[in-house]
Amino acid sequence: MSEENKEFSFENEEYRQTYWHTCSHIMAQAVKRLWPEVKLAIGPAIKEGWYYDMDAPFAFTPEHMAEIEAEMRKICKEKLKLERFELPRAEAIQFMKEKGEPYKVELIEDLPEDAHISFYKQGEFTDLCAGPHLDSTGRVKGNAIKLLSCNAAYWRGDSNRETLQRIYGIAFPKKEELDAYLERIEEAKRRDHRKLGRELGLFMLTDEGPGFPFFLPKGMVLKNTLIDYWRQVHKRYGYVEVSTPIILNRRLWERSGHWDHYKQNMYTTVIDGEDYAVKPMNCPGGMLVYASEPHSYRDLPMRVGELGLVHRHELSGALHGLFRVRCFTQDDAHIFMTQEQLKDEIKNVVKLFDEVYSVFGLPYKIELSTMPEDHIGTVEQWEHNQDILKEAITEMGKDFEVNEGDGAFYGPKLDFHLADSLGRTWQCGTVQLDSQLPERFELEYTGEDGQKHRPVMLHRVVLGSIERFIGVITEHFAGAFPAWLAPVQVKILPVTDRALDYAKELSDALDGQGFRVEMDDRNEKIGKKIREATLEKVPYMIVVGDRDMENKTISVRTRAGEDLGAMSLEDFTAKLKEVVDSKVIQ
Repeated sequence: MSEENKEFSFENEEYRQTYWHTCSHIMAQAVKRLWPEVKLAIGPAIKEGWYYDMDAPFAFTPEHMAEIEAEMRKICKEKLKLERFELPRAEAIQFMKEKGEPYKVELIEDLPEDAHISFYKQGEFTDLCAGPHLDSTGRVKGNAIKLLSCNAAYWRGDSNRETLQRIYGIAFPKKEELDAYLERIEEAKRRDHRKLGRELGLFMLTDEGPGFPFFLPKGMVLKNTLIDYWRQVHKRYGYVEVSTPIILNRRLWERSGHWDHYKQNMYTTVIDGEDYAVKPMNCPGGMLVYASEPHSYRDLPMRVGELGLVHRHELSGALHGLFRVRCFTQDDAHIFMTQEQLKDEIKNVVKLFDEVYSVFGLPYKIELSTMPEDHIGTVEQWEHNQDILKEAITEMGKDFEVNEGDGAFYGPKLDFHLADSLGRTWQCGTVQLDSQLPERFELEYTGEDGQKHRPVMLHRVVLGSIERFIGVITEHFAGAFPAWLAPVQVKILPVTDRALDYAKELSDALDGQGFRVEMDDRNEKIGKKIREATLEKVPYMIVVGDRDMENKTISVRTRAGEDLGAMSLEDFTAKLKEVVDSKVIQ
């Protein structure tokens, strides 16, 4: 593809966003043609498609959405030219007042006095907009437009303001691309971890505890298996594990800076007349652990992990399955070291991340998040720490993108964005460099020179939230977890009651070897048992009938429908052990 063609292709993010922004205007024009009484608010392009917030005297239904799509196709065929023009502030306000667009008037009034106030006109329709846009509505392929949903949205995100209707849309240059996108959306619905969590008996969410997930027996097997693996990996990489209290007093959170910078997300209580907070992060407790005894340079680096249960307040409208909850297990670690050890420790953390993510088949991209407006520490400290993070990952041959102003308030960080089997990205791993907390907690070690020195510290999480990561891999694997992780690894299916005793022998033998096994001893047809075990996404099914009893063999099937034929139990357990130990993705 030539450079010129690339500029005007969906591979170019700027062009993609411009295309979707123009679609937003086409949609608004279609709505105004159909229902002139609708008032327009804002309509930006977003990561995938666009939305437009509207104030309508009726609720948009699927039938309305179909009408809007049809009108949008007409507008595309009209090949209307998009023309930009500017107006002085007073004229711009009057212009939108005459059009009866109060939300646009408010937006203009809130602009700085010296702002350039621009509009885009296409046919009879004009919208307040900074642009950019395509030059004609004819550039948009009308048969590759789809309006996806309509949700409620507060004007300017303020729950005390008007409730608007937000219509989401998507479009592509070719219908085949739209069809492929819609199929991915349908596949994502089939993989929705909330749906699979119910069907597979992993977890539940209740009105009695919004944002506080309940893990069910099979979900606990999954969670504990994941945690066991986490502990094995961290032991190999030289970590020790601690546990710190869930509730600690206000003085601690003031000292750490959380009370001033994070209090709106914390749950607080009063004990014996003193303010306390439920921990939203494990870090301050980790500082107290380090400070509890003296340290020498010979002790460093100290790699201290914690699977700590934290609580953070989220608005009820933001809660989403296991992805956005109010309590979760953070797989934290705090690494204390000398300045000279810092770069090697960052590399060591990234190596651990590489190993863990590869086990789940999750490639990643790295983002360097830099100093936010609300921060502690000097600009010089921040720039120094940002440079060290850059150097460490660059020396490992890894690329990164810069996310300006999105660091934690106490230091810059590397965020690891994992790509799942549908190509969606999830921010899970984080490496945060912190010079502030060791200073605030006056942490020390005795150097080789016999003098007291301040250690440098890394905060890091690999999975992030254990609960959220379970949601991610549930959708990534569509509930068909690799055998090592599956809550039930083998299901034994006797064909008749005559095979029950033999099936029980097999179950006991597999259980005795440490495999997770269930037996379906119901008086049901074998076809139904196989179908249900397949829906439960059990990796292996052992079917036992009269011939298997006579020959002391088993007939093995996989959840993918593959018939592995008859074999001895010994051969099967050897194969299963190899699959489990290697953590292969089937």
